[in-house]
Amino acid sequence: MTFSIVGFDPVEKEWGIAVQSKFLGVGSVVPWAKAGVGAVATQSYANTTYGPKALELMESGKTADEALNIILEEDKEREMRQVGLIDAQGNAATFTGSLCYKWAGGITGPHFAAQGNILVDENTVTKMAETFITKKGTLAERLLAALNAGQAAGGDSRGQQSAALLVVKERGGYGNFNDRYIDLRVDDHPEPIKELIRIHGLQQLYFAPSKPERIVPVTGEIETELVEHLGRLGYFKANFAGKEETLKALTTYLHTENFEMREQAEGFIDLDVLEYMRAQQPPLTETN
Repeated sequence: MTFSIVGFDPVEKEWGIAVQSKFLGVGSVVPWAKAGVGAVATQSYANTTYGPKALELMESGKTADEALNIILEEDKEREMRQVGLIDAQGNAATFTGSLCYKWAGGITGPHFAAQGNILVDENTVTKMAETFITKKGTLAERLLAALNAGQAAGGDSRGQQSAALLVVKERGGYGNFNDRYIDLRVDDHPEPIKELIRIHGLQQLYFAPSKPERIVPVTGEIETELVEHLGRLGYFKANFAGKEETLKALTTYLHTENFEMREQAEGFIDLDVLEYMRAQQPPLTETN
């Protein structure tokens, strides 16, 4: 009922899964991952024990293939299952049981495994594989591009409903307190992959580190524009303010909008924040 891709970035040491299905809340069932260990996508009458079991086996030193063989051997209904794995070294494995609804199958390649069932045809999986190999960018961007390409090639023959993206990285989570680097879900939507791509863009805006080349001093035209936006958005009463008042209002804005990860040294601003402000509408006010 699903198509997915698991992948690994050997440079950034990231493991992840992107998945779409005509199924409510697919992100609560299919994706499993652990930083430094690997990633698993379990689907088609999904046996959700496959995720934690496979991760435990790979953490103990088993390869993706070895872990796959063990979890399948223990499952009497394995011919109904479909699963893709990638281990700590980026070795991939995929399995499609003989009782999975057609079209069903999977492909492995360098640092990825793509698989799907109840698809229009094999082009969905083929296109996911091709896109993941050729796409440039972060692991999340490559996984999302592959998922989107799979949908464009045919996708789930029953349509769309939900999608999810899970990427893990050591100390990659909020505040560096855990490994859940990116964990996004679209549980019910007419175009879940497009919506997932949109909220991934927001996730990057809020939580990705600022790029040094995008950090500029609040002076000249930048200061003039910042004053205009802060005034328009209600952070001080007039559109004219002194430098100290402007910087205080900017701090208030950043904390109100949850841009703590984009906050700079006093007197500087991330242009990505300013770009966001340009498109932001002022809050509605009550009228008599």
